[in-house]
Amino acid sequence: MRIVNHLILILRLCLIFLITTFLIACGSDEKLTAIPTGAKVLILGDSLSYGTGASEGQDYPALLAHSTGWDIINAGIPGDTSGQGLARLPALLEQHQPKLLMIALGGNDFLRKHPIAQTEANLRDIIKSAKAESVPTLLIAIPDYRPIKAAFGGLSDHSLYKELAEDMKTPLVADIFSPVLSQSSLKADHVHPNAQGYQVVEVALRESLIKLGLLLAY
Repeated sequence: MRIVNHLILILRLCLIFLITTFLIACGSDEKLTAIPTGAKVLILGDSLSYGTGASEGQDYPALLAHSTGWDIINAGIPGDTSGQGLARLPALLEQHQPKLLMIALGGNDFLRKHPIAQTEANLRDIIKSAKAESVPTLLIAIPDYRPIKAAFGGLSDHSLYKELAEDMKTPLVADIFSPVLSQSSLKADHVHPNAQGYQVVEVALRESLIKLGLLLAY
């Protein structure tokens, strides 16, 4: 059974990379350049970025910092909504002046059943605020959480991310969290990955960054 689970995980990762490559190709016309080692990268998120469900240092931003050499600022706060992230952003941009902003928000909006139009507007304003400061943006899709789909391994990204990325001409990294949170062996609870799950997230995200040209492959 363990061998079967590992084979399923490998197949899921292969599918993630194929889908991500397609979505990246059609999601943005923004010109991107490689982020150098030591540069500051800001991740604006919630508990999924904070690393809830794993020990300190096992969150995907910490793993990504180690594998890329970037100075990653993990601005993930458990419970944060897109509106709260938007409110925090100006101070974070001024303080850190990052070379890239990764946006991983929306999950708490969905769980609390906030109006989708408002969540989309908040994410749109986050992107606009960063671009006004000449900071490139990257949008990370979050699952449209449905208890039944989660229980049977059928989570998928919320549709607003693809539409927003296309409209705002911003790169989208899709199918990063949905496959992980669809597999019980990679979850700490019903909405958070465990340490192994965050490792899978980091690998998939890093591969996407390479395909986008934001990270050089060595």
